Amino acid sequence: MSFTRQVGAIYLIAALLLGMVVSTVPLCSASTDYQDLLDLSNANEDMRINAQDLAFLLVTHNFDATPKGDHVEVRINGSIYMVTPNASKAGLADIALE
Repeated sequence: MSFTRQVGAIYLIAALLLGMVVSTVPLCSASTDYQDLLDLSNANEDMRINAQDLAFLLVTHNFDATPKGDHVEVRINGSIYMVTPNASKAGLADIALE
């Protein structure tokens, strides 16, 4: 087998392996739900967080979040939740269904 055929075979195997890995990784794992939101809020605390910072945190965790004044609107499966930073209370924010 010539050198160019060996290199071609290596590229083919690499492409197949890459395809297998990519096909098993979910795309943008946007399957967040209310329980994920609650878990994230309960697992974190920050007395100084504001609505802008909270919205940024939620977006980085794949939530559809928009800051609205002193709270954040989070859309999950057709529902809109009002998530408000709760300062010194336990957890990161209070969550209410709008």
